[in-house]
Amino acid sequence: MIKAILFDLDGTLLNTLPDIRRHLNDALTAHGYPAISEEQAKRCIGDGARKLVERAFPAGERFSEEVFEDFSKRYAANDNSLTCLYGGETAFLDRLVKRGVKFGIVTNKPQDATLGCVEKFFKGYPLEFVGGESGAFPCKPDPSLALYASLTMRVPVGECAFVGDGETDALTAINAGMFGVSTLWGYRTEEQLKKAGATRFASDFEELEKILFAQENFT
Repeated sequence: MIKAILFDLDGTLLNTLPDIRRHLNDALTAHGYPAISEEQAKRCIGDGARKLVERAFPAGERFSEEVFEDFSKRYAANDNSLTCLYGGETAFLDRLVKRGVKFGIVTNKPQDATLGCVEKFFKGYPLEFVGGESGAFPCKPDPSLALYASLTMRVPVGECAFVGDGETDALTAINAGMFGVSTLWGYRTEEQLKKAGATRFASDFEELEKILFAQENFT
């Protein structure tokens, strides 16, 4: 029986791509590097801020600490004006609350930016755990933060689900021994997710709910 759900943030609970791309391109162009497209930005997301910036450089260009620091400052001050929830999400979260299911966030997004998103979009929800990249734990797919979240919420790992749109999320679920579900409305394709070991896929929040609370999960 699923008693707690841990969600990835970018591409799972929020479409943050427009804001991420905006600040990333501002940092890149300010230092003489070319801006990247939306599709390129999608491929950059998923493994933390440093990897995001590193992947945005043109082929053959070395990583620039100055660009990373510039992006970090810009994104820390982000107002999330281009970020939005996904369709059907609010009703889904409301149903989770009625079910009495605990839920939280485990993301590779910097902790300050994560808290900014929570304050703006999820202030009215009883999030049991909010964990981003802070340096205290390795980034996903290392399972340490997910396991710590399970411990904090006082729910056994076997009764936790991990939901996300990326390869790192599929691997985190596997590494943590949690019930993994990959979402298809984010920044990766089903084929990419399958290569990472994902076996369950949801195309919208209604399908996600059916997978999470299917009768066979109540054991």
